[in-house]
Parts: sequence; structure tokens; C-alpha cells
Amino acid sequence: MIGLIGRKVGMTQIYGDGGQALPVTVIEAGPCTVTEVRTPERNGYAAVQLGFGTNKETRFTKPVLGQFKTRNLPPARHLREFRVADVAGLEVGQSLTVSLFEKGKSVDVQGTTKGRGFAGVVKRHGFAAGHASHGPTAGKQPGSIGASAYPSRVTKGKRLPGRMGGAQLTVKNLKLVGVDAEQNVLLVLGAVPGPVNGLVLVETRKD
Repeated sequence: MIGLIGRKVGMTQIYGDGGQALPVTVIEAGPCTVTEVRTPERNGYAAVQLGFGTNKETRFTKPVLGQFKTRNLPPARHLREFRVADVAGLEVGQSLTVSLFEKGKSVDVQGTTKGRGFAGVVKRHGFAAGHASHGPTAGKQPGSIGASAYPSRVTKGKRLPGRMGGAQLTVKNLKLVGVDAEQNVLLVLGAVPGPVNGLVLVETRKD
């Protein structure tokens, strides 16, 4: 299994073979440069580190910038590591594109969900609010949260107000309905986590 680093461009719709409208997410994936190859003999596992995007050299610290210069590679803004079964055919400096993917296959997409800040139980967990008329004053309160005498504490895992979003999320088994090698674009059926221009990781999946 191998993947690419990409950027969520946004959502649109296309028409399928039967004329049905399909909601798709447009992802600009790659090209990604191989910046490091991990081998079982040297590192204990097989993986490949990819770089995506560019930035000014002044935006990097000297130790990070030196790692790229020793490999004669342009500094990459984003670095991510992907576990692979075999590193054969992968070498530092190699460029990987959307040609790794095939239309009709399934992929896993990982991103960071939109941060919603501190949210109550109605917004965060879908609780029903109290009646707005005829006397009740509960409003959007969560209600009773635990016993008094025993165990005299709130049970772990209780659904309560708190920070919502801004967490890593992987959506699995999404179908690829389009691959544009010229524009480095993937069309994924359905929604993927994250805002527009958010960083996403797209991995191939064994069907």
C-alpha cells in the first residue's frame, strides 16, 4: 500500500455513466518527491517518506534545510511517511504522481477535520434541546451526568461539552471516479475530512 500527499481543492459533481449526478471531492495529489527510504535492515520496517509542496528557504530551520541539501533535493513544505510492503523500485529523488492510482479502485483518505471550537452537547453529539415553551428551562443543558453516592464521579467516556473538530480522521473505502494525470487531480466519490486547501493523505487500498 502506498499513497500520496495532496491538497483538498473542494467539491463538485460529475455525471456517471448512467446519467446520475455524483458528488465528488477534487484532490490535487502530488507530484511528491521521495525524500527517504526506510528499509527493514537499517530501520526495522519498510516505508517511504514523501515531500509535497514548496516554500521559501527562510521558512525552514537550518537542520531541516540541511537534510534536503545533503540529498540535493528542493525543500518540501510537507513531509509524511507511508508504510509499504516492499521498497523495491523506490529511491531518493524519485517523483510519484497520480499515475499510482487507477479509476474505479478504492482509496483511504486521511485529513484533519474542521475545528469548531468549544461546543455543547447539542452541536457536538446531536442531543435534543429542551422545549422552548410551556415551562421547561433546561435549554441546551446536557442533563444528569452521573450518580451521587456511588461511584461519586462522572463515568469515563460520558458525552459532554468540549472541543469539537480539529482531529485526525480517516475515511476508508472511497471510490475513485476520475484520475487526471495532466493536472495531478483525483476525483473521489463523496466527502473527505478537512477544509478547502487542507492537507490530505490518499492511500491505495487492496480491494
